[in-house]
Amino acid sequence: MKIYKNYNLKNKHKNSAIAIGNFDGFHLGHQKVIKNGIKIAKKNNLKFGLLVFQPLPIMFFNKKLKNYRIDSLEQKISSSKNYGIDFLIIKKFDKKFSNITANNFIKEIIFRKLKIKLLFISKNFRFGKNRTGNVKLLKKNEKLFGYKVKTIQPFLKKRLTISSTLIRKKLSQGKINYANRLLGRFWTIEGIVERGERRGRKIGFPTCNIDLKNYIIPKPGVYSSKIIINNKYKKSGITNIGYRPTFGKKKLILEAHIFSLKKNLYDKRIKIMLTKFIRKEKKFKNITQLKKQIKSDIKNAK
Repeated sequence: MKIYKNYNLKNKHKNSAIAIGNFDGFHLGHQKVIKNGIKIAKKNNLKFGLLVFQPLPIMFFNKKLKNYRIDSLEQKISSSKNYGIDFLIIKKFDKKFSNITANNFIKEIIFRKLKIKLLFISKNFRFGKNRTGNVKLLKKNEKLFGYKVKTIQPFLKKRLTISSTLIRKKLSQGKINYANRLLGRFWTIEGIVERGERRGRKIGFPTCNIDLKNYIIPKPGVYSSKIIINNKYKKSGITNIGYRPTFGKKKLILEAHIFSLKKNLYDKRIKIMLTKFIRKEKKFKNITQLKKQIKSDIKNAK
C-alpha cells in the first residue's frame, strides 16, 4: 500500500476509486464500505484508495477536544494495509485547507489533483468552507468533472446504525463488549511503555504505563485484556484506566498488569486490547484492601 502525505499521486493511482472520510475506528460499517469499494473498483479496472484527514476536522475546529479518537493515525494506516487498500492519502487539515470553498474542492482537488473516477462518500458528507458542500452538489458536477458518486449506505446492526459516535458512547459507558462487536475486533490502545511511580511493583503487581494521548477515555475502571508486545508476543492481563483515588491522584493513567511477565518493558511498544469490563474504579481504605481486590480482579479476568 502506497501512502501519500499530499496529492502528488503516482500515475497508477490517478483516475482511481476513492472513499473520503474520517474512518475513525475502522468499524464494521467502514469495513463494508471498503470491501464493496474494492469490489466495484476491480469491476471497473480501477485502483481503490482512501482520503483521510489529520487531525480529524472536529478536533481542528475544537482545540479543547482532546480525548476523542477511537484509533491513532498509526492504527488507521495499519488497518488500511490489512484490508487490501491500494493507497492512502493523509491530508493535513489546517487553516488553509479549511477555507477551500466547496466548488474549489471539487474543481481543484477531486478533478485536477486526484482525478477521481469513482467517489465513495456517506450521504451526510459535508465539505468546503462552512460545510456548504454536500452530495447534491457533488452529483450536480459529475458530468462536468468526469467522476461518478457512490453514496455509502449506513450499516445496521439490530436496527442501530453503526457509527464512530455510537462506539465512543459505548466505550464511555464501559460497554466494551458492545463496542467490540461494532468494531468487529477488540478495541485496542497502542503506546510506548513509560516509567511511572512504580507503585504497582511495590505492592506486588507491576504495571506497564502508557499515555492515552488523544484516545477516547473509556469508563474508568478495570478491564481484562490481551497485550501484544512489539507485535510478537500476546499475553493476558488486566488494565486499570482511571485516577487512582486510593493514592489521592487526579491525573488519568492507563496501567496494565501482565500475567506471568517478570521483565520490564520500558520504551517498548505494546498494544492493549480491552476484552471485558470487570469493575468500575473505587477508592480503598488501605493498601491491604486494594491488593485483595486486585487479586480478585485477576481471578475474574483469568
